Amino acid sequence: MKRDFIHITDFTTEEILDTLELARELKQKFHDKDKHHIFKDRSLAMVFAKPSARTRVSFETGFTWMDGHALYLGPNDIGVGKREAVKDLARVFSRYNDIIMARLFEHKHMLELAKHATIPVINGLTDFNHPCQIMADALTILEHRGNLDEPKIVYIGDGNNIVHSWLKLAQRLPLNFVCACPPGYEPNDDLVSATIEMGISEITVTNELQSAVKNADVIYTDVWASMGQKEEAKARAKLFADFQVNEKLMNNTSKDTYFMHCLPAERGREVTDGVMESDYSIVFDQAENRMHAQNAIIVKLAEWSEII
Repeated sequence: MKRDFIHITDFTTEEILDTLELARELKQKFHDKDKHHIFKDRSLAMVFAKPSARTRVSFETGFTWMDGHALYLGPNDIGVGKREAVKDLARVFSRYNDIIMARLFEHKHMLELAKHATIPVINGLTDFNHPCQIMADALTILEHRGNLDEPKIVYIGDGNNIVHSWLKLAQRLPLNFVCACPPGYEPNDDLVSATIEMGISEITVTNELQSAVKNADVIYTDVWASMGQKEEAKARAKLFADFQVNEKLMNNTSKDTYFMHCLPAERGREVTDGVMESDYSIVFDQAENRMHAQNAIIVKLAEWSEII
C-alpha cells in the first residue's frame, strides 16, 4: 500500500527517527559528491499552486542528485481545484509519475490529492501545515544539539502552519514547545488541545514574550504575514511589533540559544539583521537541511510503497 507524507504524524516515532538518520547519511553522501542512483528512470511531479524558490530548488536538486527526473508545474501551468478537479489531477499524475510533491494553499486540496492518487504524495506546504520544514528543523537541531531530548523550542509570531507542524511533531517526540504570539493569532485550538491531551510533550501558548524565552534551546520565528496575507502586512506590523526577535531578546534567554527561521526572512521586521548574521543563527544550516530531509522522506515513501 502506498504511503503519503501529509502530516508529521503520518510517520511513527520510530519512522521519524529512522528518516532523520537516513537524512544524515544522504547529506554526507551529497557532500562527498557521491552520486545516489536510487531513482533512475523515476519521475517526481512538483505541483506549485503557491510559488517558492527554496522548495523548488531543494526538491528538484535533491531528486536529480538521486538520478530521478523532477517536473515543475507552476501556478500558470495548472489550476489546482479551479481549471481541473484535484481528484482528476491525482489520477492523471499517478499514470505518468512515481511520486507527487505539492505546495498548495488549501489543505483540503492536499487531502483530496492524497486520497485519489495511487502514488505517494508529499506535502510541500499548505496553509495548515508544513511538515517537510519541521523535519528539516529537527535534523538541524539534532546536528547542533547532539540529541532531540526534550528541547525547549520557543516559536515567536503568528500561530501559523509552522506552529501546527511543530505541534504534530510534539505528538511523536517529547518537546517543550512554546508559541508566543499576539492575542488573536494563536494556533488552531483543537490541535493544541489534542497535542496536550496526548501527554507526550509540554505545550504552552502565551501572549507574554519575556518569560516565554527563558531557558530556550531554540528561538524560532517566521514572517508576520505569509503569502496570501500580504494585504494584512501593515496592520500586522503594528500588532507584532513587540514580538520581534532582536539581540536583546536573545540575550535574555539565560542560556546559549540557537536562532532559527524557515525563510524567507524580512530583516528588520520579525528579526533583526544582527540576529540573522550572528554566530548562534543556524538558519542556513536549516535551509540546506530542507533538501536532505526531503530526500530521506522521498526514499522512505518509495521503499514503503514498493516503488524502488
